[in-house]
Amino acid sequence: MVGVFRSARRPGYQPALAWFAAAGAAWVFVLVMLGAFTTSIGAGMVFQDWPLSDGSLDPAGWRSNLAMFAEHSHRLSAGIMSAITVVLAGWLWRREPRAWLRRLGAGAVALVLAQAAVGGLRVLLDRYPAAMVDTSVGRLFAMLHACLAQVFVCTLLAIAAALSRPWADGLAHRPAPVGAGLRRLAVACCGLLLAQLGIAAVMRHSFAGLAIPTFPLTPDGGLVPAHWDFGVGINFAHRFMALILTGAIAWLAAGVWRAEGRPRIGGPGLAQLAVLMVALLVAQIGLGASVIWTGRNPYFTTAHVLVGALLSAATFLLTWLAHREAIEHAPAQPQLQFQGGPAVRGAAVRA
Repeated sequence: MVGVFRSARRPGYQPALAWFAAAGAAWVFVLVMLGAFTTSIGAGMVFQDWPLSDGSLDPAGWRSNLAMFAEHSHRLSAGIMSAITVVLAGWLWRREPRAWLRRLGAGAVALVLAQAAVGGLRVLLDRYPAAMVDTSVGRLFAMLHACLAQVFVCTLLAIAAALSRPWADGLAHRPAPVGAGLRRLAVACCGLLLAQLGIAAVMRHSFAGLAIPTFPLTPDGGLVPAHWDFGVGINFAHRFMALILTGAIAWLAAGVWRAEGRPRIGGPGLAQLAVLMVALLVAQIGLGASVIWTGRNPYFTTAHVLVGALLSAATFLLTWLAHREAIEHAPAQPQLQFQGGPAVRGAAVRA
């Protein structure tokens, strides 16, 4: 009986389920890339209807027209993503003993359905103006669509990480639990990245990506714009937040390296994720500059969005792994007491 409860608290590795979850977490970046490219070339409204495209699953000419190809491919990949998420949640419900992970799978389904609905409203409500913010109602939903996408990415990564072999084996290679201060810093970095994503979404869908057309200095040769409007303000906010994030992520990576030692080759670990974070941060800064210098070349812009999503994902994954002990063990004790009763609790103590 005690063995059953221990198994529920620390389930064994299930290779097929784990690999399926990992594949889903990888596919979501295909979806992000296609969505970013669609927005970058201004093809978000190439089809005026939804969920079909020109009333069809196979609209005429979409394979030869770049704008149509980008948007319809995004819709098709979103359909595949929805199917993957539903299958994953069902598989978790049948095979996964951890209740919190089953609930997370159900949450992923709710998120992917909400994301689909928001994407549809972006198309269907684009004709209605939102005069107070000088945009359309559809574009407001497009901003929400971008933010929900990253939340969904992190949800899939959380599921895949919790099903992985290192998680199931207890990450035994880690010498000690991660300190509370480092965990708080990691959470703060995730919050800053989500705020930056929101700022970027508003900037992109307000056509303010080139409101400050030079980098790193403004056209007046200063660090702060001489003239302000909404576009300049949101663009400058994006740059200023990038500066804050650079410091915060560098601080987090340094803290991980101090706690974990040098990154080891082979096998996952927090130090390796810290290296990945810094590499993605450097790439993201370079791509952001290239977006300005090339006048928002769609390929550089798409790469900037994709690398930003990867940076957020790496930071979230580091944060999630750093909280592994709290995630696994905090909710397990009440379940043991409720199911086993006093007799089982006594047996567990004696064991």
